[in-house]
Amino acid sequence: MNRSLVLNATYEPLGVVTDRRALILVLNNRATMVEASGTVLHFAHGQIELPSVIRLNKFVKIPYRHAVPLSRRAIFARDGGRCVYCTAPATSIDHVIPRSRGGGHNWENVVSACHKCNHVKADKPLKELGWRLRTLPREPVGAAWRILGTGRTENRWLPYLEPFGVAAATA
Repeated sequence: MNRSLVLNATYEPLGVVTDRRALILVLNNRATMVEASGTVLHFAHGQIELPSVIRLNKFVKIPYRHAVPLSRRAIFARDGGRCVYCTAPATSIDHVIPRSRGGGHNWENVVSACHKCNHVKADKPLKELGWRLRTLPREPVGAAWRILGTGRTENRWLPYLEPFGVAAATA
């Protein structure tokens, strides 16, 4: 089953729904199809294209948003899917200051790493190995990170996510 990006009336990304839910919102005039997915649904009296991006017709006020949830997928998105030590494709996460040495499990201490670097580093501090981080790990900001951290992102969604803080992850 495909998914569709839901935008507020102001084009702010709100979340992701199934293509079925998106189609129901469009057919009930609660949302407008902004971009089609290319998948055509055939029924007895015709056919309709499924939406990839929809925009709600009425503005939905979102209460205070909490911090972006820390997840493996969100860490990979923040770090561009690359190891922060050697730029190889990332396969695991690593704590910069090892948890066994008092490091926390938070955005500023967790980075993506390849298997080799993670194994070599183990529970050693970076100074002991003479390693440096390419960039300092920070908590991502922006509404788009809630979508990036939850799953696979469609290329058609990127123009709608870029104004809300996703440019760093797509570079």
